[in-house]
Amino acid sequence: MFQITKLIPVLCVLLLISACGAKDAPENAHNTTPEHIHKATLSVDDARLRAADETPGDWLSYGRNYNEDRYSPLDQIGPKNVDQLGLAWTLQLDSTRGIQATPLVVDGIMYFTGPWSVVHAVDARTGAQLWMFDPQVPRAKAMDMCCGVVNRGVALYKGAVFVGTLDGRLISIDAATGDQNWSVMTVPEGGNYSITGAPRIANGKVLIGNGGAEYANVRGFVTAYDAMTGERAWRFYTVPGDPSEPFEQPELQQAAETWNGEWWKHGPGGTAWDAIVYDPEFDQVIIGVGNGSSWDREIRSPGGGDNLFLSSIVAVDAETGAYKWHYQTTPGDTWDYTATQPIILADMEIDSAPRKVLMQAPKNGFFYVLDRTNGALISAAPYTYMNWASGIDAAGRPIETSGARYQDGRTHWITPSSHGGHNWFPMSYNHETGLVYIPGVIQASPYGTNGDAPNYTNGVLRGNEFVVSVPFRAWNEQVIDPNAPPPGVSSGELIAYDPVRQERVWSIPQPSRYNGGLLSTTTGLLMQGDAEGFFRIRDVNTGDLLWEFDVNSGVISAPVTYLVDGEQYITIIAEWGGGQGQTFRLTDALYPGAVYTFKLGGTAEPLPKRPSDRRELTTLTTDASPYEIGWGYTNYFQNCVGCHSFPGGNGGAIPNLARSDNSIFDNYQSIIREGAFAERGMPLHAHLSKRDVEDIRKYVLFVAQSLQKGESSSKINKTLAEYQKLAWKEGPPEVVEAKVPTEPASPGGPTTGDPAAGKRAAAICASCHTFAQGGANLAGPNLWGVAGRDIASAEGVTYSDALSGIAGTWTPEALDAFLADPQAFAPGSAMMIALPRNQQRADVVAYLQTLTSE
Repeated sequence: MFQITKLIPVLCVLLLISACGAKDAPENAHNTTPEHIHKATLSVDDARLRAADETPGDWLSYGRNYNEDRYSPLDQIGPKNVDQLGLAWTLQLDSTRGIQATPLVVDGIMYFTGPWSVVHAVDARTGAQLWMFDPQVPRAKAMDMCCGVVNRGVALYKGAVFVGTLDGRLISIDAATGDQNWSVMTVPEGGNYSITGAPRIANGKVLIGNGGAEYANVRGFVTAYDAMTGERAWRFYTVPGDPSEPFEQPELQQAAETWNGEWWKHGPGGTAWDAIVYDPEFDQVIIGVGNGSSWDREIRSPGGGDNLFLSSIVAVDAETGAYKWHYQTTPGDTWDYTATQPIILADMEIDSAPRKVLMQAPKNGFFYVLDRTNGALISAAPYTYMNWASGIDAAGRPIETSGARYQDGRTHWITPSSHGGHNWFPMSYNHETGLVYIPGVIQASPYGTNGDAPNYTNGVLRGNEFVVSVPFRAWNEQVIDPNAPPPGVSSGELIAYDPVRQERVWSIPQPSRYNGGLLSTTTGLLMQGDAEGFFRIRDVNTGDLLWEFDVNSGVISAPVTYLVDGEQYITIIAEWGGGQGQTFRLTDALYPGAVYTFKLGGTAEPLPKRPSDRRELTTLTTDASPYEIGWGYTNYFQNCVGCHSFPGGNGGAIPNLARSDNSIFDNYQSIIREGAFAERGMPLHAHLSKRDVEDIRKYVLFVAQSLQKGESSSKINKTLAEYQKLAWKEGPPEVVEAKVPTEPASPGGPTTGDPAAGKRAAAICASCHTFAQGGANLAGPNLWGVAGRDIASAEGVTYSDALSGIAGTWTPEALDAFLADPQAFAPGSAMMIALPRNQQRADVVAYLQTLTSE
């Protein structure tokens, strides 16, 4: 791993960077010198952060203050003069994958992040870029990202800017120059961990969590590092590990009692990828914990259990990381109902008594008010429609509805969806109205089990180990709630919610389920950018629209307001992408990122409109068989749909493949199997065979051809369901071609293996092993040349000592026995997945033998 730092001299910025509205020679240019920036940012210490409300002209941390209420007491702009807002300046960026960051501003210097964890420093007076820091995240890391190559921002402390990178590093950067101070790897290398959240500061420590619970072999934790040195201060694990080993924290012993089976071999998830809030009043860090791996509790914890601390709000001591209290929002979560959504701290009167509270609207659809001194539930009620639960009981647990856990083999459409009734988008708590403003989601998701799916083990998708509960059988019987959003239909809403009375006050419908975060002010303004490409300001009391500005692109970030030389400014960053924005958009053109900054009387020229870049469906056709299309659909669902959506849509930040140029269809093999577009963030899928890729191509062409004929989506989906059912009945291509029985065989030695089929089956090993000659050891050794010699002799293998005492060499028979039952053959091995069929194991052995070095 390495970093590249790019320092842009201020003079060059004014000449080379487009910053519309900037003066040729600003009178206050001295405020952008490294000396001034160093002095200004050095003042951001613990006392300054605790007293952020005393200097509201700066936006010093992710949620503006430690309460993270995103409420500004600045009062120069209000309902009476909001119509006088105009552009102060714009800054055109060159990224197109989505900006989720909240900018930080101190004394007119702005810091924010873009895709691939790139950090920008900008003069908030003029829009001139001062420096840019690119941590050079390997583009192949996109393979491990469920929700885009995005980042939510930086932390600022004593002259340094801190960023977490997609590949798991935490980096300290000199705020004045953009030079790196230090870098630490916060996660195990070679796994599916990632970081998209903004770091937080607490008493001289930098706090960072991680993501990746949609993948197997990920275990969540939050780590605190010394801000000056990068030395680790403490780590809190959110879920228990292997119970045969000492638990890192005493409370994990109790947590383990709420799990069943061998959960530690599969993850078990629980990543804290967003909400980490420092509460200085009680010197505690409050953590929002995510979902399990797998989503389905019956896979990760057979027989049930609450699975602490999944989907929980957990408080730990800020100095030591020691556990203090927790509240679990979704016991035994099986729907991806994370509790990682924003947490707001507040002092409010409830039942005529003052209370120290925290508020959260997590994915599961309930709005929670907790006593933050001990985690006790004060109140909870639905803030959106739900059909998985009917309420909260006296013990503070959800009252689940019949069938909500989708274990009957059917596809259940459940709401809120896996995107939640509210996702990561920041809320705002207004001190005047007492209301919390929520960017809401209206959508149902299909859930189901996948245990009988060909090429899957326990619902785990081969190759990238994506452990979600999206049913792969298109022909499943559907269980649909007539009161919920219909399957495939989604929208959004802006909700004004009373946390004391636990009721909705008003709501504004929005056409997209994916809209930006919120900011409210003491003057009665509520600000939000949306998917339609507008920055809108509304009345906090009624939701009435007061002002809007066309920013061309859909917005997923949150606005900030601050003072520069005593004048109030508002900034919003527009760039569509991330998560759901990868697959759809509402605007006619996909624009690169742009920073829009407004002030009263601003006269800068807006950025120009672009012509529509909507692409037509390809006119190429296919005469593929139903069997080929059925397997193409399955492989597409497994490998492509998360980023490209289903063929036929208009596409988002990532193109829809049914609307590709003909040249793309001519190069599927080189793009998918050889990584021709890897530098663009399109990872190679070497685990797919040429036949797999060709079937995917035929499937995409079939859908495009059907749409060209005028067939409805429902008719196409029905046909695809029939084709997939036929394909699964006949079996995967390598099974059909080799005429190998698909039923499980009794344990025993290997039969003759097929290397080509083995290469496909061995793709499940790719998360821990590399196969290339000269490749690095990851969590497990490089498998080049392993067959026929002692696997424990692979240089640099430290992941397990289980194999070190095995005498002799690795014969094909020994390798087959290991694959059949790793734990029995080598107790303590880190290997977690046994290949179930004799023939499949034989295929893998045959493939590994082809890699044997001469």
